[in-house]
Amino acid sequence: MKLLECIPALIMMGLCLAQPAWSDIYIYSAGDGTVSLSNVPAHRHYAILPLAPQEATPAADVREPSSKLANKVQYDRIVAEIARAYGLDSALLHAVISVESRYSPTAVSRKGATGLMQLMPDTAKRYGVTDSFDPVQNIHGGARHLQYLLKMFNNDISLALAAYNAGEGSVIKYGNRIPPFPETTNYVPQVLGFYQMYQAGSL
Repeated sequence: MKLLECIPALIMMGLCLAQPAWSDIYIYSAGDGTVSLSNVPAHRHYAILPLAPQEATPAADVREPSSKLANKVQYDRIVAEIARAYGLDSALLHAVISVESRYSPTAVSRKGATGLMQLMPDTAKRYGVTDSFDPVQNIHGGARHLQYLLKMFNNDISLALAAYNAGEGSVIKYGNRIPPFPETTNYVPQVLGFYQMYQAGSL
């Protein structure tokens, strides 16, 4: 799924966030790995989009950006510098961090991923990260990994994010499509939602 295909639904998500009351966002994952978002379910196979990934601890909640993401501002400068160093959009790095750890540098998932960008031990080692709880090292490692995945999947942001969550092998196994894993099909639109909002300056 290309980012462009998500934009109408993501704009709708942003409009929902601008309202005083929260409206549910629905998600449908097709058999071919494509993901659709809507504020109105088109058929019974749509489900309410969970707003927190199942494995990250803690996880971001887009419903309470001011309280849950209060630590973002202290990482703005370093994220901007690292994003420039690797040719990435800082809004994308912020989106990944928002979903992965809610800006908690001490976050640890049940699978053993650690730090702001939730690096698995092998990933941290691959990029020379000796302390995943160090915010600067962690963001460098996560940014390098994201850069690698974007290159691998021809700058398809959705596939790169799916690979960040489920591993590049899983994306390849399913024919360069988002793997049909509940965690991954929830994760990708969550990150894309934050990405669109950070780009628009609405968070």
